[in-house]
Parts: sequence; structure tokens; C-alpha cells
Amino acid sequence: MQVSSVHQHWSSRFAFIMATVGAAVGLGNFWRFPYQAGENGGGAFVIIYVGVILVVAVPLVMSELLIGRRGQRSAVGSAADVGRQEGGSGVWGIIGWLGMLSSFVVVSYYSVIAGWVMAYIPKAIMPGAFDGGVDVVGGHFNSLISSPLQSIGWHTLFLVITCFIVIRGLHNGIERAATILMPAFFVMLLFVVYLASSNGDFSATVDFLFKPRWAEVNVSVVMAAVSQAFFSIGVATAILITYGAYLNRDAHLPRSSFVISFADTGVALLAGFAVFPLVFALNLPADSGFDLLFKTLPHAIAASSFAQLFGTTFFVLAFFAALTSSIALLEIIISWAEEKGFTRVKAVIFFGGLVWIVGVFQALSFNSMGSSMDALFGPDVLPGVGSRNVFGFTDFVATKVFMPLGGVLIAVLVGWVVSRETAQSELQLPIWAFKLWRFLVRFLIPIAVGGLLILSTAQDGFGVDLLAMVGLNGG
Repeated sequence: MQVSSVHQHWSSRFAFIMATVGAAVGLGNFWRFPYQAGENGGGAFVIIYVGVILVVAVPLVMSELLIGRRGQRSAVGSAADVGRQEGGSGVWGIIGWLGMLSSFVVVSYYSVIAGWVMAYIPKAIMPGAFDGGVDVVGGHFNSLISSPLQSIGWHTLFLVITCFIVIRGLHNGIERAATILMPAFFVMLLFVVYLASSNGDFSATVDFLFKPRWAEVNVSVVMAAVSQAFFSIGVATAILITYGAYLNRDAHLPRSSFVISFADTGVALLAGFAVFPLVFALNLPADSGFDLLFKTLPHAIAASSFAQLFGTTFFVLAFFAALTSSIALLEIIISWAEEKGFTRVKAVIFFGGLVWIVGVFQALSFNSMGSSMDALFGPDVLPGVGSRNVFGFTDFVATKVFMPLGGVLIAVLVGWVVSRETAQSELQLPIWAFKLWRFLVRFLIPIAVGGLLILSTAQDGFGVDLLAMVGLNGG
């Protein structure tokens, strides 16, 4: 038995696909994927990442859309209702809470990074702004993030734009933004890839992204691929449950899941071809984290043909990607708040304000609050965080703890609580495909992702110290 929806539905399948692909395609593709590939073995990381997309992300995308459309409520309400409908309990709402908390944390620092991207758009328009070498460009970036006023100002502007779109609702805000921004995004992406490939070292990029260096692979690399897949597509952030709740019954969930997952993967790989050809042409480092996007790449763009057009298009492209994702991250919270009696306007103002406040602390973690969490609070208050600042700690918890844990719980709910008949009625898969999906969500995903989660946090030190704190490590 299904409950009736308390929310609007997508006006068309195109609007749903554009909005959901827009939610998936974000800074995870332009900022996170290139530097994660650079730091984790290039081709080996990419192969593992694509494998994770196929055997973990796609089945979980189907599962989240199933929960959302079946529940027809916010992520918390849908997960709890599906649990009750299938003879379980409302405790499964924890899936929605984990996803909502992850999304809140992510959008709080996402808007800070997106603000930096916005700050680079006027720089890119100015002739010669990125000339002078990596050190000069790096000085521009260091000046930006070390200034609380600039960093908070750009964070505020980006969040105001996000809130303005979300406050206009599903049809006039989210759909309209997605159906305008995403087609423009794909055109600009292909243009940027063309410029990068014609100005840079295309063959070195192919070698880097597709030639595996298996000697560099360890548990951390595999977990990085898992967390990147989750972060990039939005698995276990409650985005897909929320957007699934706005679906009509005639939408084919598996087909939509493949389109979303492979569009996101394609954009991630294309982002690599937009970044690395220029980097390799100038023999610049490919594993430089934030520096890759904000220092190395602008310097490389400055040395290319059509530098102003190239740089402006690239950072507008990244801004569009960030905006469609931040809209989805905030909508998760607003969907839940509306069910609790908030009007959309009040919900956006209140929760957008909370995101802004947490984002201020994220921005300050790169300047006046740049000390490690241990230095700020003492090593015994937040065990295991080590040298991480506020941003590093919240990013780690959201992407390497909450999201994988949420993925495991989603798999357990749809694999062990939701009946075979209910799942098949929602997915409408051929028998062989349904059996494969059910095997993956019942056995492979909980065991593999759960095991990697434990090994990764223990190897990192975070999990070990938490166990020590509660006296469960036998020490």
C-alpha cells in the first residue's frame, strides 16, 4: 500500500532527468574527481571507480528511487514509511536522517568552494589575470581563501542564488533552472574539452586516466573510489530518495538510474580531459588537490590559445555544475521541513540560514580557524581527527562515514525488508536482471561497502580512536 504524495511531481521525464543529472554532476566531477584520480594512481583509480559505479552505485540509485517513489514523502518520511509498509518499522527513517545530515554538511562547504569558483569568473574575464606562473596564480588563490571577508562574501552570494531558486519551488525553480542550465552545461563542457585537447597533451591524459598502476592501489584507494562515486552521483545523500518521491508511476526506474549514473561518469571522465591535457603539456603536478583547480589549471589555461574564452567558459561551467547540485542538497532539507509544517519560504530562509552559519565556519577553517580540530578542541574531545581542520573533518565524516554507512543501510532495507514482489513491481526488470540486482543489494554491497568502511576508518585512525574512546578495542 502506498501513501499519497504530499509534494508536487515532475512535469516531465526530461525535467526529472535534467534535474537529477544536474544534482549528480557537480564539483565532485570538476574539483574532486581530477584530484582524486591524481592522488590515487590515475588509471587504476578510474577502473575501480567505474567498477564501483556499475556494481554499487547503479543498484543503489535504483534502490533510492524505489524508496522515494514508493514512499512519496521526504527522504526521512519515505524510508520510514517503506519500512512500515513492508512489515518493518519506522526506524528505517535513519537512512533519511543520515542522508539529510550528509547533505547539510556537504552543502555548507560546497557553497564555500563554489564561491571560490564564482570569484574566478571575473578573474578569468580580465586579460592576463592568470599570467605570471603558478606562484603568481597561487598567490591570487591564497589571498582569496585567507581573507575571511572575501571567502564568506562569495559563499554568501552563492548560497543566496541557491536559496532564490529553491524558494521558487519544484516547477518554477528547480525544473526551470535544470532545464536551462544542464543543456548549456553539456555544450560548454564539450567546447572546453575541445580547447584543452587541442592545446594540451591528449595522449598523456589518455595514458594517465586509462593505464592502471596497480602497485599504487590499497584499501584507501578503493575506499576513495567508493566515496567519490557516492559523492559524485549523490548516493546516500538522500537526493535520489527526495527526487524519486516527485516521480510519477510511469517513470522506468532502472532506465533512469543508468542515464543518471552514466551521464555523471561521462562528465567526470570528460572533466579529466578538460583539466589534464593542459596540466601535462606544461609538466605540472596532477595530484595537487585544491591547487589543481585553482592554481595549476588557471596557469595552464593562461598559456593556451583563447585563454580568456577558455578560462571564463571553464569556471562558468563549474559554477553551473555546483549550482544544480547545491539546489538538490538544499531541497532535501526543505522537502522534510514542508512535511513538518514549514512554508517553503520560511523553510528556505531558516535552513538556508543554518547552512550559511556552518559555511562561515567552513570558510574560516582556511584562514583564522585554520588550526587542526585537535588544536582547537584538544585531542581528547574529538578523537581521531588528527590534523584535520573543520572542512577536512566534516568532509571525511560525510563522505567516508555517513555516505557509505547510508549506502549499506539502503541496501539492507531494499534487499531484506522490502519484499521481492514490491521491488519487482517498482523496478519492472527482466527476471535475470532483477535477480542480479537483488543479489548485489542483499549480499555484495552490504559486505563490500561495510567491510571497506571499517577497514578505511581503522586505517585512517579515526575508527580505531573512536573504538578506544568507547572501550571496544580491547586495549
